[in-house]
Amino acid sequence: MISQLRQLALSKQGLSTQEQFGVGLPATLNAIEHLGYVQIDTLSVVERAHHHVLWSRVADYDLHHLNQLISEQQVFEYWYHAASYLPMRDYRYALPNMMAVRNGESRYHTNVEQHLMAELLARVRGEGPLRLRDFDMRDKLKGSWWSWGPSRRALDKLFMQGDLMVCGRNGMEKVYDIAERCLPEDIDLSLPTLRDYAVYLFDTTLKAHGVFTWKQLLHLKTGKPMRDTMREVLDERIDAGVVTAFDIADAASLYVDSKALEQVSVTNAAVKILSPFDNVLIHRERLSTLFGFDYRMECYVPAAKRVFGYFSLPILYADKFVARIDCKAHRAEQRLEVLSLNLEDVMLDRDQFFPELNKQLQRFANFNNCTLLDSKVISY
Repeated sequence: MISQLRQLALSKQGLSTQEQFGVGLPATLNAIEHLGYVQIDTLSVVERAHHHVLWSRVADYDLHHLNQLISEQQVFEYWYHAASYLPMRDYRYALPNMMAVRNGESRYHTNVEQHLMAELLARVRGEGPLRLRDFDMRDKLKGSWWSWGPSRRALDKLFMQGDLMVCGRNGMEKVYDIAERCLPEDIDLSLPTLRDYAVYLFDTTLKAHGVFTWKQLLHLKTGKPMRDTMREVLDERIDAGVVTAFDIADAASLYVDSKALEQVSVTNAAVKILSPFDNVLIHRERLSTLFGFDYRMECYVPAAKRVFGYFSLPILYADKFVARIDCKAHRAEQRLEVLSLNLEDVMLDRDQFFPELNKQLQRFANFNNCTLLDSKVISY
């Protein structure tokens, strides 16, 4: 049964086949809309997480797709459980958080000068899209660091409360414009009720994962009203037969898409090199329960205490996580270096696995714009 649940989860995540979402720009949009969000990350040891997640699911993914979808008002940047690309159709579900920031209900974005916010907003409104470097640099001239000075805090709050939006990126450098110029004319700006929001979270999780835990439904969502409302939604869906509860020994219950479980097919024995921020990995408790894979990023761990490497990438093979590979892209040399490979304690057909891994590593090197693959640590 556990293998069937794994196959369902991977199929729902678009990791069973790279043709699931189609090809080209429409496939990238389909993937984002299906997943519900794609997390943005600044770490650049290898290609950044938001590109990596989409490359793992869209065979001909292009790094320009995200900027193009932003310019076409199909997706937008905001906060999910972290900074993310989100489908524009879900914009209204970001409004409660924007309102909380604007009303001072958030414990973040409190030490901000209102007059400075007004100045920055007026500049963007009058001059058009601007980058960080285009704004008033007096913070820097006073000796403080621009990235964390008053102007940066004001800009962040304007973004978080919805006055400014990111209208594009040059690498990781954001370009800001006023929200009115970034939103479609027919966008729904009605504020969702608590139940609306709970249903949105539930439906997004069901569609994107197929197999999930209670904790996953409420990931970083706090407060008794939300817990009570989500419990009502879950109970209703169980009663209606939409989801089925499965109890796993010594683990949290798993809730499963009942209809999808009946239609699940066997996962192909393909190798996937995934980002540490991949949607299938982000809920660590569920990852351990469903896949028996205990994963921890070690880039925040002191070097002497690392076991698998600074930025080890999980390797998926069929329906199991079978290894972790630590890579580094030396972009000036166009060389992808494999620093280490650590196999999990699982049954593995090495004669089949390693040729597939080497093919995927070459594809991963190409994705990282590296012509040379330095993989001396890998052997049969």
